[in-house]
Amino acid sequence: MTGERRVEAVVFDYGGVLTGPVRDSIGAWLKADGIEPASFSRTLKAWLSRDAPDSTPIHRLETGKLSAEEFEDLLAAELATVDGGVVNPAGLLGRLFAGMRPDMAMFALAEDLRRLGVKMALLSNSWGNTYPRERIDALFDPVVISGEVGLRKPLAPIYELTLDRLDLPAERAVFVDDAAPNVLGARAVGMRALLHTDAAGTRTALADLIPDLAQLPLSARTQH
Repeated sequence: MTGERRVEAVVFDYGGVLTGPVRDSIGAWLKADGIEPASFSRTLKAWLSRDAPDSTPIHRLETGKLSAEEFEDLLAAELATVDGGVVNPAGLLGRLFAGMRPDMAMFALAEDLRRLGVKMALLSNSWGNTYPRERIDALFDPVVISGEVGLRKPLAPIYELTLDRLDLPAERAVFVDDAAPNVLGARAVGMRALLHTDAAGTRTALADLIPDLAQLPLSARTQH
């Protein structure tokens, strides 16, 4: 870290970082509902890729301009089933996220960082899904949810809002996300950013930036 400014905050994404991979939950939903995977992939690309036009249904959902129910109707209309049936829009997002489970190793990492005096923040794009607010509010401050602030990753304003709430310059914060565009968005505003793949790799990468993390006794890492 010679010549680098000290890291004072770590900002975590939620889905796919503090939980298991989102793709696993999506895969289970596609199978359970008999959805043709290609129809979902095609819609996701059209609505979420870097080349997607502004204000797609996903963009509007993430910024709170489209309700979950309205989005479910739009998404269901784009999907096909393997048996040619109609996709039921009611509760579709709930089924899509039903397989999401907390990654206890990542929550332990967040708790260890907080114990070291590092500021902890959460920055998440919402798809109308619910968050374990009691748990995350106790661990993260600020908690920035796209649908609540009307902004979304990977656009600069939501990172800048998070930094403003942390009261820190960008170079003092590290952002952790499982989506490469969001990592690039954070770097574009001057934050250091890590692409998350698993808890062990993220802990190691953060320990390179926050040496005290590597010095924690083993018990502090496992008693969670």
